[in-house]
Amino acid sequence: MNTPSTQFVVSRRMNIYEPLHQISSWPDTFRDDGCLNVSPSTLLEVEDNMNSSSEDVSLGGAVALSNKYDQGASRPIDKVQRRLAQNREAARKSRLRKKAYVQQLELSRTKMMQMEQELERLRQQGVYNGGGIDHLSYSGAVNSGIAAFEMEYGHWVEKQNKQVCELRNALNNHITDVELRILVDTNMKHYFDLFRLKGTAAKADVSYLMSGMWRTSSERVFLWIGGFRPSELLKVLGPQLDQLTDQQVLDVYNLKQSCEQAEEALSQGVEKLQQTLAESMAEGLFLEGSYKPQMNNAIEKLEALVSFVNQADHLRHEALQQMHRILTIRQAARGLLALGEYFHRLRALSSLWSSRPSNSRP
Repeated sequence: MNTPSTQFVVSRRMNIYEPLHQISSWPDTFRDDGCLNVSPSTLLEVEDNMNSSSEDVSLGGAVALSNKYDQGASRPIDKVQRRLAQNREAARKSRLRKKAYVQQLELSRTKMMQMEQELERLRQQGVYNGGGIDHLSYSGAVNSGIAAFEMEYGHWVEKQNKQVCELRNALNNHITDVELRILVDTNMKHYFDLFRLKGTAAKADVSYLMSGMWRTSSERVFLWIGGFRPSELLKVLGPQLDQLTDQQVLDVYNLKQSCEQAEEALSQGVEKLQQTLAESMAEGLFLEGSYKPQMNNAIEKLEALVSFVNQADHLRHEALQQMHRILTIRQAARGLLALGEYFHRLRALSSLWSSRPSNSRP
């Protein structure tokens, strides 16, 4: 009996062999003696397919394993490269910071040399006539804050002299009120800049600023808490102004009274502070040889003195602003001209006094 041969195919999902016929046809695949009714060519084909499948499985596993190893080995290399890149960037930034720091030091050194040269030039020209030693510390080191203030104040005086000349020419040439207002505002701002400079210098060395060593000897005669008394300047300005209205006269009088009251209060405060400073320095026995507690207490008192200097400059600032509000533009210009001339005469008096012949000195 001729029994058709049963074909087998390889399952792509499970790698096993399944008959193409239904399970009910399995008995037809065997002969009567129990042997498979399969031709030799079919057996060879199945064997070849088995060998081919085994090779495919082996090669596929080897490739997958190789790819996994390569990926795992590349991860540490990438991490090292990133770390090296970060280190190079950090080193580059560090070099830039060091270069900028060195340049800043060189710039500061150059500025300090320029300041010293400028101070020497101002002293030779007679613009600055200070004591010359009060801005030195106990060890002889220069107080940079005071040195900078001396140089800036020298420039301030030079600029004030130019502005006084401009105001005088403007008033003599009868320029318009609009042009004159610009000059008045510029002069007002110039005085306000001086108050700002003094505030910075007071933080550096308030004792130096209070002593008036940055001013000429004649100016120091009228010194009050590091500057001029506003009420005294109002007395100087009064006769130099044009005829005032009744309301202006009343406003100037009230301003003068307010300034005198504020000056008295500040003077009493400074006097009380000086008394407590002297008492704190005299505490304890001088034979002990230790004065650290007294120094700490005295430093606090000096810090309070800075506040008094700032309040005095604030009073001067307000007095100038109030006068500017009370007066007309031309009156304000004449007042600022008189104020500048007054200080210029005091500085000139100091120069004449110091340069007088030796045989006329007592």
